[in-house]
Amino acid sequence: MSDQTATAIAHPNIAFIKYWGNRDNELRLPQNGSISMNLGSLHTRTTVTFDDALHADSLTVNGANSGEAATARVSRFLDIIRALANQRNEIHFASVESHNNFPMGAGIASSAAAFAALALAGSAAAGLNLSESELSRLARRGSGSASRSIPGGFCEWLMGEDDETSLAISIAPAAHWPLTDFIAVLSTEHKKVGSSAGHPLAGTSPFQAARTASVPERLLICRNAILKRDFSALAEVSERDSTLMHAVMMTQEPPLFYWEPASLNLIKKVAAWRADGLPCFTTLDAGPNVHVLCPETAADAVESRLRTLPGITDLIRSGPGGPARLEPV
Repeated sequence: MSDQTATAIAHPNIAFIKYWGNRDNELRLPQNGSISMNLGSLHTRTTVTFDDALHADSLTVNGANSGEAATARVSRFLDIIRALANQRNEIHFASVESHNNFPMGAGIASSAAAFAALALAGSAAAGLNLSESELSRLARRGSGSASRSIPGGFCEWLMGEDDETSLAISIAPAAHWPLTDFIAVLSTEHKKVGSSAGHPLAGTSPFQAARTASVPERLLICRNAILKRDFSALAEVSERDSTLMHAVMMTQEPPLFYWEPASLNLIKKVAAWRADGLPCFTTLDAGPNVHVLCPETAADAVESRLRTLPGITDLIRSGPGGPARLEPV
């Protein structure tokens, strides 16, 4: 297999019902199901080239060579693709070139977009023609939330029972509900503790068992809210779920404090705006940056208020996004 190349584009996603904690860290089988929305304005574009002239896998991100740890993580993922392609006896190394149009490692699901794009480009370059379900399962092995960046629009990652059944499906296409997500960037600093390192510690929190036990109810509320385009129901369940996840993070051993003072200030401001009649809500992934969601009809009003607040270094705006896709050769 000499010099096979493919390029894929995938979007990060914002989870309304969060994923935190695995029941199998190697396979990244989650302790609970989750629901998210792909972010159409943000993307990762990844090119994978398998070449028998290479002596090792290589990784560049935004034109710069990545460190040893990141390259090793990608190489382990490529090993899964090589095994699927039955190249155990004739393994070729790959060069991986990835570009993001949004900050990495700051809680904006960069690993979700990265491994979704890598799963699609890598499998295509290896000559595999995987279904959406197979791609979602594969992406999950690199980053759990990447499973949700394979299908389009509003997606649910089914907890499943094993590797075969833990995958994401689209519950509504991107055009189903024109929501707007404003990412209030408070810090672009790379997280000291990433999600992959935090997940195995979730069980050390006394609140994790209670959180996961109550997730099915929130999944049902969230799913119905999306299908019915019920914004107030989505707002309430999303904010509650986000706070529950961060309560677990803050009570893990050692604890993870992702919220900054500006994060909490923004959470309180948006809650007050909603109480005054402006439809909007907040949710935070594993980082300090705050996602503020609203109907598209309220987006300009929400944006003008956000721009008056201190501590926001950038404001990224996105509507729902489609599935991961290959670029034409």
